[in-house]
Order: sequence, then C-alpha cells, then structure tokens
Amino acid sequence: MIKHLIYLASALGLFWLMLSGHYTGFMFGCAAASLALTLFVAWRMDVVDDEAEPIYLTGAIFVYWLWLTKEVAKANLDVCRRIWSVHLDISPTMVCLTANQKTPLGVMLYANSITVTPGTVCVNVEGDKLEVHALTWSAAEDLLEGEMDRRVCKLEI
Repeated sequence: MIKHLIYLASALGLFWLMLSGHYTGFMFGCAAASLALTLFVAWRMDVVDDEAEPIYLTGAIFVYWLWLTKEVAKANLDVCRRIWSVHLDISPTMVCLTANQKTPLGVMLYANSITVTPGTVCVNVEGDKLEVHALTWSAAEDLLEGEMDRRVCKLEI
C-alpha cells in the first residue's frame, strides 16, 4: 500500500513539474499541499492498489507501447492503401480469439490494443473470449497468429 502511494505521489509530482513551469517556493508549497490532499483522498477512497498503480509495468510497458505504435502505423498505412486503391480490396470478417491473460486488466489491455489498431475492432468480450471484426482477412490472420496476445502476456498483468 505504501509503495503504491509513493509511486502515485512520484507520478503526480513529476506530472506537476512538467506542466507547471513555475518553480518558486510558494508554488512548491501549493503543489505539496495539493499532492498531500490528493493522496489522502485517494487513500480514504481505497483506490490505491496494485491494479490502479501497476508499478511492475513501468519498464515493460514502454517496450510494449513502442511495438504497438509500430503495429498501429503499419495497420494505418495498410488501411489507407486500401481506401485509396481503385479496387476495394477488403474482406470484412469476424473472428473469435481466446485471451491468455490471467487478469481482467490484461484482457482489457489486449482488447484495447486490438481496437486501437486500424482495421480491427474488438466488439465483444466475455470472460477470456474476444469477438473481433477485421477489415481484411490478413488483419484477422495476424491476430490469430497471437503475437499481440503473447506480448500482452509478457507484461504479466
């Protein structure tokens, strides 16, 4: 519990430093008071836990975001190419996937990663079953290969 409060305080403090631009004693005092009040309210509401503040993801999530950014860019170019093509080269399809993540947070990250990738949308989640609409069969095949699922599982969520 304490380590999550420290993590939250650090994240909020760094966020304030990045956005503030005013580094006087008075402003630091106001920031400290605001931070203390925010931490107290979060603690009293019992919203500071390992799911709300997943400290263990700090390093690995950046590697995942880089990979996901690359995949989103590739999918975006593919969808744009298909839109601008003279021939409408699409094959809309629905596929069912099994999420291998151990927690609801992991399944949520997997489903959202699918949705944020152009050409695919996760339309339904029931337990560990995901129903996905893909613009093309090749996009559906990429999901069926399971690379995204494996990468989300590596985060140990």
